[in-house]
Amino acid sequence: MDRTFQPRSRRVAPFFAIAAASAMFIAGCSSSSGGKEAEEGGANASAGKANTPQMTVALVTHAGQGDTFWDIVRKGAQTAADKDNVKLVYSNDPNAANQANLVQNAIDQKVDGIAVTLAKPDAMKDVIAKAEKAGIPVVGLNSGMDVWKEQGLLSFFGQDETVSGEAFGKKLNETGAKHAVCVIHEQGNVSLEARCAGVKKTFKGKTENLYVNGTDMPSVKSTITAKLKQDSSIDEVVTLGAPIALTSVQSVDDASSKAKVATFDLNKELTDAIKAGDIEFAVDQQPYLQGYLAVDSLWLYKNNGNYSGGGEAPVLTGPAFVDKDNVDTIAKFAAKGTR
Repeated sequence: MDRTFQPRSRRVAPFFAIAAASAMFIAGCSSSSGGKEAEEGGANASAGKANTPQMTVALVTHAGQGDTFWDIVRKGAQTAADKDNVKLVYSNDPNAANQANLVQNAIDQKVDGIAVTLAKPDAMKDVIAKAEKAGIPVVGLNSGMDVWKEQGLLSFFGQDETVSGEAFGKKLNETGAKHAVCVIHEQGNVSLEARCAGVKKTFKGKTENLYVNGTDMPSVKSTITAKLKQDSSIDEVVTLGAPIALTSVQSVDDASSKAKVATFDLNKELTDAIKAGDIEFAVDQQPYLQGYLAVDSLWLYKNNGNYSGGGEAPVLTGPAFVDKDNVDTIAKFAAKGTR
């Protein structure tokens, strides 16, 4: 195992590295094989798969049961792992303490790199420090953009959730909505809270948050239905994940509400719902890309000393809007489970 990793406080990242990393990524994607050269001249690379010694990467997320978003993240990570000759070890738990234990397990297994989500960063801080002390490079993805640098992570891949929420709020102004309820399916998740805060900042109408248990979909449905029956002035349901959005469509029907539904994140069923007019629009943060780049960045760091984002800036994967105007283009990729 390469033990040259140093926490951010003790290293200087080359600002040109993102260009090098991007060039290598583009070169890999432009080939039908997807392979890449381990050294200049390609002496240690073979077509279709990196010829570098196998490394082990642990991907540890806060995914809850049944959330299809994380299937897409994992698929992207596995694609990169297959290309890079990486053994990918995936684990997840929505409970922050349990997620921290999973990271500790990865440390104990002496993995070569860790990719982790920081939905509840305070609970992860100590174990991340342990990984860095053990010489294991750590990158972040999806959640934790505000804290990845101070916790010493190598790189971060995701969207700025506040900016995403603000863009969402502006989009709602264009639709003519007046009263939105923002459904948070995991209380304490900093990324979800930031999304709703961003919506509230730019949306000119009234906004309120509604907390539901995202791991219990019947409860989600009944809670949203009750809220819509209680307040008929709600004309927009904002959800933060595709499964919650699809359930909200049912809640709107059950409540005989005139509210419309718009959401963050995609899956195949969600693109179908946009086509059918059941969902107004979605914000796509490209979870496949998050998983892919997180694993690929650890390969690049180990084999070429690259720092994605130069070690100073996050690598943004969103936001991008998907609506009736462009859904047909996106849907063909969503059908494969990659968008």
